[in-house]
Amino acid sequence: MRDALLKLLAGLGCDTDVAPSGKQAIDIIRSEKFDAVLLDLRCAHAQAEEVVPTIQSVRPSLLANVLVITGEVADARTLDLIERYLLLQVPGNGPIQAMAATLRVLLRLPPVLKNA
Repeated sequence: MRDALLKLLAGLGCDTDVAPSGKQAIDIIRSEKFDAVLLDLRCAHAQAEEVVPTIQSVRPSLLANVLVITGEVADARTLDLIERYLLLQVPGNGPIQAMAATLRVLLRLPPVLKNA
């Protein structure tokens, strides 16, 4: 999934950084500026319940640009986190076009115009 998202973001003209763990994501967010964060709710070495409040604390304006990508949103804890922080979400098994459209909105990129 990570590789597919990297290709998708590159195709949208985005520069990316990858954090293989939630702890590394927190460290990078503390030291660098980003337009958006794509967050797997099942990230390693730091739960999303730690990452999201840290983003809110360190970069409050970035919280509106956190996109949650997860294959499972049915459990109460995940739903609570998404609702509490008003996080955008795209299911991990969603079509790539839906992810691209959501990313375009999140990153304030112009929509793709279809030929008539």
